[in-house]
Amino acid sequence: MSSTVPDGGQAVRRKRPAKPQFTQTILVLEAVLVFFATLVAYGLRLAEPAAIWWVGGTLSVTLIVLSGLMTRPGGYVAGTVVQVLVLAVGFFVPMMFVVGGIFVVLWIVALRLGGRIDRERAEYDAANPGAVGP
Repeated sequence: MSSTVPDGGQAVRRKRPAKPQFTQTILVLEAVLVFFATLVAYGLRLAEPAAIWWVGGTLSVTLIVLSGLMTRPGGYVAGTVVQVLVLAVGFFVPMMFVVGGIFVVLWIVALRLGGRIDRERAEYDAANPGAVGP
């Protein structure tokens, strides 16, 4: 069953907020990146294997868990803190400074662009009551 808006058009289905969607995607992709960086560190024997897997595994799992917490209070702050941790991996795998830096830029873009999209959607919803369905 579809509802119609007063001008005769169809109501648009409400969309998921963009900011959490973008940040969750960045964190999941970053978890994959950290896993591959862990494999590189292990292959280059940069430290004890147990330490490499403990740090890399913990960081990967943390990124995955945080991706699910983006809609909770403090989720974006925790995501920002973990970006610093990913950059710190660069002290052991120098290429992570570059790749982690790219993800920091993507994180900032996701926060800003997602917030802007959500604000624009809210403005549209306020200006067009009834145009967006449940």
